[in-house]
Amino acid sequence: MPKPGRSLEPQQDRSRESLRRLLQAAAEVLGQHGLAGATIPRIANHAGLTPGAVYRRFKNKDVLLETMVLRLLEDQDKDLRRSVTVEMATEIPFPVLAEQIINGMFVSYRNNAGLLRAVRQFAHERESTPFWRKVTKLEARTLEYGIDLLVKSRGEVKHPSPRAAIGLSLVMTVGAMWELVVTPPDRKVWKGLIPTDEKTLQRELTRSFLSYLGVERKGA
Repeated sequence: MPKPGRSLEPQQDRSRESLRRLLQAAAEVLGQHGLAGATIPRIANHAGLTPGAVYRRFKNKDVLLETMVLRLLEDQDKDLRRSVTVEMATEIPFPVLAEQIINGMFVSYRNNAGLLRAVRQFAHERESTPFWRKVTKLEARTLEYGIDLLVKSRGEVKHPSPRAAIGLSLVMTVGAMWELVVTPPDRKVWKGLIPTDEKTLQRELTRSFLSYLGVERKGA
């Protein structure tokens, strides 16, 4: 008689893959169609599943989207920690690391603007719930790790409270990206008031970040 583990492993692998496809489909549909358009039938079709298969895992759309958002934030945090370790940060000049982080955020925000808008709307509608508290905790954890990297980086921050200043500067940079990249203003109305091309905007965001901290970039 075969051992139970041998028959369960393939089933568990298929189940994990099915869940992965489903959460990925939920994120893609949410980004493309917004919160109202992210219906269970549409998500199921995108994942190659039946609506019944989705409901066997999740009792409704809200639970599915909550699971997807939390997984998304967890993966984002893991990706950052894998891509740059604290040990690596100690070998990178502060201006270079700051530019890498800001440019990485910029590209991510631009490529996922629709998803980010929908996720923020979904989270804000659940403010003060256990889900919302998990979201804010995950976001704070990722921000804190980014601060840790910059604190360990090679360079002098000319501010009396370097860690707090780096945190505030990151928050200000993220806020600017939300306004200019995720929810961009009408370019005709704002013409001449803000940079319009991406390279200039990325450069100026980095310049602003470094200037607030009193960090000089050699050769800039």
